[in-house]
Amino acid sequence: MAGALGAQWARAGHEVLVGARDRDKAAKRAAEIGPGALPGGLREAAAFGDVTLLAVAYEGVAEVLGQVGDVLRGRTVIDCVNGIVHPGVTLATGTGPSVARRIADATGAHVVKAFNLCPDAMWRMTPPRVDGRPLTVPVCGDDSGALAAVRTLITDLGCVPADAGDLDRAGVLEATAAYVIGLHIAGVDPRSALPSPEPEVSGARPA
Repeated sequence: MAGALGAQWARAGHEVLVGARDRDKAAKRAAEIGPGALPGGLREAAAFGDVTLLAVAYEGVAEVLGQVGDVLRGRTVIDCVNGIVHPGVTLATGTGPSVARRIADATGAHVVKAFNLCPDAMWRMTPPRVDGRPLTVPVCGDDSGALAAVRTLITDLGCVPADAGDLDRAGVLEATAAYVIGLHIAGVDPRSALPSPEPEVSGARPA
């Protein structure tokens, strides 16, 4: 996700710093992104620019926040993490707070949940499209400034931001991701299970 989204933002003219615990890995990822991307450590990435994207496996969130949580206080953080338990495709957070809420509570950051409903391959498309239409990206957050910054980054991808509510609604997006991933695993196109909000209705007379 960091490589896919970072490459799109670099192409749009944004400066990007890729941070990782392994600096060689960060350097490799930055080289893959190309001009406009720099490598660094986790704390450097957490403090760089105006927005930080947290793109790590759910199992590594606590460890990463333990290293950079103090740096993130008051910053805009995009959370694209899905805490999914396999098999069964259930939420690792259970009925508790969402991943996004836990990140916000642990760091004091202005967290925006976004980019968690599609795999990285979708974000590598230039621009991302679904059936020829711009991809819609739902966002959840509490801070107006953070939401505005993330909407700009979404628009710069050629996508359309959609308000999905405050941060307490982030759990709905995470549950939606589990639903979509479960359908993919079952070999079902999730779009086939999401009818148009204005379906055609046909009438019939009893024989």
